Amino acid sequence: AIIAAMKEAVISLCCSLGVLLVVSLGYKYIKPNDGQCVKIHLVYFASAICLVAFLPTSIAQYVFTELTVSLVGAMYPVYRATRAVCSPEEDDDKEWLQYWMLGGVLFMITTWVDDVIKQNSVDKIWLGSLLFLFYWLYFPLTCGALVVYEKITAPYLGPKLKPLQRQMNNFIIYLQQMLSNAFHLYLVWIIFMFLPAGLKRIIAIAIGTVYPTICSITAVATEEIEDDTYWLTYWSVYGCLFLIMDVSEDFLGRIPGFYTLIIFTTIYLMLPMFRGADKIFRKVLVPLAGLQELLMLRDAMVIKKQMLKDLDPERAAVLQKSIAKFFDGSTSDSDPAVLKEELMTGWGTIKLPKIRLPFGKAEGDDSDEPNEKTNLV
Repeated sequence: AIIAAMKEAVISLCCSLGVLLVVSLGYKYIKPNDGQCVKIHLVYFASAICLVAFLPTSIAQYVFTELTVSLVGAMYPVYRATRAVCSPEEDDDKEWLQYWMLGGVLFMITTWVDDVIKQNSVDKIWLGSLLFLFYWLYFPLTCGALVVYEKITAPYLGPKLKPLQRQMNNFIIYLQQMLSNAFHLYLVWIIFMFLPAGLKRIIAIAIGTVYPTICSITAVATEEIEDDTYWLTYWSVYGCLFLIMDVSEDFLGRIPGFYTLIIFTTIYLMLPMFRGADKIFRKVLVPLAGLQELLMLRDAMVIKKQMLKDLDPERAAVLQKSIAKFFDGSTSDSDPAVLKEELMTGWGTIKLPKIRLPFGKAEGDDSDEPNEKTNLV
């Protein structure tokens, strides 16, 4: 019996990895078409329905598994989102943020559907449908996340969710102040500990998906890229946390404090005051994906963009040359002391604007100088 169970586990693992290989090759080599062809969507869903409904159970039990759904719906998107954050291009940030907006909603749905479904036949249909729905969101020929964004999110949800986001921001600030009180924190923890395990799971995932989904929808609707990168970084790390929770909760879910730890970790990742997602992203995910050099290039481009934004063109050019000399390092001009001297010599030529203070006169302004004959009335 043990050998048979191990054999089935190996077969299931190989099938899941095979599906992941097909998904990754399809995303890499198929040219995207922005999902504008309706016939492709119809063919995709018709094929998905046929496979889910008529695939023999002897094959479906190895293909339509929770592991396959986790690899296609979370693990591969985490990798692609990590590459998007590290790459110099900015369009892919919005592309994968659009995916995670819907992915967060699907994560919420799975929290209670998995508990409701108990029959193997219904579970096969559910997992198969979820697998094809996740893949439809980023399959190059359908681009479902982009279609949903252009048809629903941008024209309808985005404008309505902005006021809600502002209200939730105020609530988050109030929650931070309340939780800073040890008594309030202890009271909330005591109440949470007596809740059923299923309800704890729903609350934990709701905290990690509802507010970030709303913020992601409003972020992707703006022209700025910084908020897109912030929330895409969060989703990359939270996707890993969700996978860890999904795998370990069967063994650790009944231990007191498990879901409490998940919630506190989620808050640490989410709130700007901690920037936990950015720290874990840079210290863990990027090294695991081997993208350190790509992230350094992205950081250099961000610094250049900020430099051009904050400085006038002349000073930006001088600073850019100084940075280039420092990174070159082959001449004596790359010495930090020399670069500092060159950078500071230009300050003498800068014309500062005259500042009129409420009392006294502006610098260089000799007009209306008072004397003993000045009328004070």
